[in-house]
Amino acid sequence: MLRTISSESVTEGHPDKVCDYIADSILDAALEKDRDSRIACEVACATGLCVVLGEFDTSTDFIDVQQIARGAIKDVGYVDPELGFDYKGCAVLNAINGQSPDIAQGVLSSIEARGGKIESELDRMGAGDQGMMFGYACSETPELMPMPITLAHGLTKALTVARKSGELPFLRPDGKAMVALDYENGAPTRVRTVVVSAQHSERASDKDIRDGITDCVIKRVVPANLLKGAEVLVNPTGRFVVGGPAGDTGVTGRKIIVDTYGGAIPHGGGAFSGKDASKVDRSASYYARYVCKNVVAAGLCSKVMVQVGYAIGKARPVSLFVDTFGTGDDQAVKAAIERVFDFRPAAIIEKLGLKNPIYRGTTNYGHFGKSELPWERLDAVDALR
Repeated sequence: MLRTISSESVTEGHPDKVCDYIADSILDAALEKDRDSRIACEVACATGLCVVLGEFDTSTDFIDVQQIARGAIKDVGYVDPELGFDYKGCAVLNAINGQSPDIAQGVLSSIEARGGKIESELDRMGAGDQGMMFGYACSETPELMPMPITLAHGLTKALTVARKSGELPFLRPDGKAMVALDYENGAPTRVRTVVVSAQHSERASDKDIRDGITDCVIKRVVPANLLKGAEVLVNPTGRFVVGGPAGDTGVTGRKIIVDTYGGAIPHGGGAFSGKDASKVDRSASYYARYVCKNVVAAGLCSKVMVQVGYAIGKARPVSLFVDTFGTGDDQAVKAAIERVFDFRPAAIIEKLGLKNPIYRGTTNYGHFGKSELPWERLDAVDALR
């Protein structure tokens, strides 16, 4: 059976990703001073303007939101006023409030704790929100990630490298890519379409843009055997000079499919960036990925999805669902997961070290598939076998 799956990625200069990066930079700054900070940071950016909002609960006396936001914008590459948004010239507005005490009481004292049903200290912390979180892993790539999103991230990372190295000097920070990949009998066989849209200087010719991106980005990322015969679209509108927050308002948390598995599985709807680990839509999603990756690496199946559900203020999940898509025994895999892994928020935070300021490294090019991140470790394989 033939089917085609598409996934997209965006560069760090995409307006939504600029906002995510600022939010995660502020989160890291808070955690560097107070590991117990509870942060929900939201950012919006438009022409000449950056607005930082959210709810903070931290013992830190001062977080220099202005300096952090401007530093993050500079890191991304918005350093020229001609781009309509730059780190020196944009206004940075701070609209941060304290965390709701109603939310705080559920995190600090779980339903189990208030009901006297404590089996261990890990039961004392409740989930910071309700919701369902998904994890996934598959054997399509060495990273145990779906191939379409892996290729799409590779393209956007290559755009950024070519821009920052000066190899393609006409490139500007904003950009995105999409890959449509054909599968036959569940295995990837060829790339049907590659789309790359890259912001560029006004002086760049269409030929320079197309040839440069084809040679320095697409051909370096997509294997030749998969690329053969593919439709290649570079800047299909014909022009991409105005971009970044000057071209489209950016908001934190709008690239949730880019951040996860490229649409290969469902998404619970919760965004990641700007949130500390008490928010299970971030921490439990990371843990679910950790679980799935170890399950596939242990050989229990070649593809697995985990859905875990939480109630705000409750330590223990309300549900756990496992689907191996016919590549394993669902009930046996679920039993192994329940035996080895602990989905309580306090246990997740402790296991993955999520009170550390590691979040700037997660923002761009996906939160999964990066070997340096703690939820990508394969340290539970032996316990699962």
